Amino acid sequence: MTDEAMQPYQRIAQDVRDQIRLGRLKANDKLPSTRELAENYGVAPGTVQRALAELRSGGIIYSHQGRGSYIRESALEAVADPVTRAIKRLEEQVADLTERLERIEEERRAVEPDR
Repeated sequence: MTDEAMQPYQRIAQDVRDQIRLGRLKANDKLPSTRELAENYGVAPGTVQRALAELRSGGIIYSHQGRGSYIRESALEAVADPVTRAIKRLEEQVADLTERLERIEEERRAVEPDR
């Protein structure tokens, strides 16, 4: 969906996702207040609230009444594109296989110390 086809609240939510993906926002970072976000994006506070609701429902942020909204620990995983997620799974599988191979080699050396 192009930026022109997106609703303002969707653009705000996408911008937050992009900032997480790029490392500009990290786990437990506090987002600016609704008022500040509304001013930054030139939208009504209700539009920001709708964007925040979308981010909350997507598991990207959490909010505390009167304290603000924060980036979840798992946000980077939630915003990663499918290719990035697939690469991460492959990396985990390679690490697991490497660990298994090292254990097998250690066991073999214990049984056959001359090799």
